[in-house]
Amino acid sequence: MINVLYEDNHLLVIEKPVNIPMCEDSSRDLDLLTMGKQYLKEKYDKPGNVYLGLVHRLDRPVGGIVVFAKTSKAASRLSKQVQDKTFHKTYLAVVKDNGLKESDELKDYLLKDEKTNTVKVDPKGKLAILDYEVLKRKDNMALVKVNLKTGRSHQIRVQFSSRGHALYGDQRYNKEAKVGEQIALFASELEFEHPVTKELMHFKLDVKRYPFDM
Repeated sequence: MINVLYEDNHLLVIEKPVNIPMCEDSSRDLDLLTMGKQYLKEKYDKPGNVYLGLVHRLDRPVGGIVVFAKTSKAASRLSKQVQDKTFHKTYLAVVKDNGLKESDELKDYLLKDEKTNTVKVDPKGKLAILDYEVLKRKDNMALVKVNLKTGRSHQIRVQFSSRGHALYGDQRYNKEAKVGEQIALFASELEFEHPVTKELMHFKLDVKRYPFDM
């Protein structure tokens, strides 16, 4: 059962549970795109294949707000917003404090190794930019609100970890993370222009029910 936040003839906005892949991968585990298609198929009693367009992604361990397109036209227009950087994603994360500034803009060049599915800071990579502000500090950890300016793979995780502020529970980029800990990264807000009506759409999820809330 998926948590539908909004639906009309063009969009399906849902909450991605943690540890669910966005689309089918080598694990063959049930993915969010398939879940969304199944929801539409059952709700509208549709025969055959159901169209649902993947517009953006969240890393498998990360939960939060995701929008899918119900038509190819909506998918194309939303994808253009992503390219034009008018599609805004806001995240909450818990990172190691270590004297973290109250707010800052982080700029790096990130290079992805497709074989290992890992990312590192490298001058040969693509420009990655984000800004953040600290919302709360506790026990040498900081809860930060992150606004992405670019959408690079593992961007938040790598930009913070490369500065000594690794995310809590990040099994890939935090050497201190313990087995079984859930990464403290959540896609809490999403804002974009409706692909048909041009209305500004804004969605926000309360993070308090997640275990990393401070």
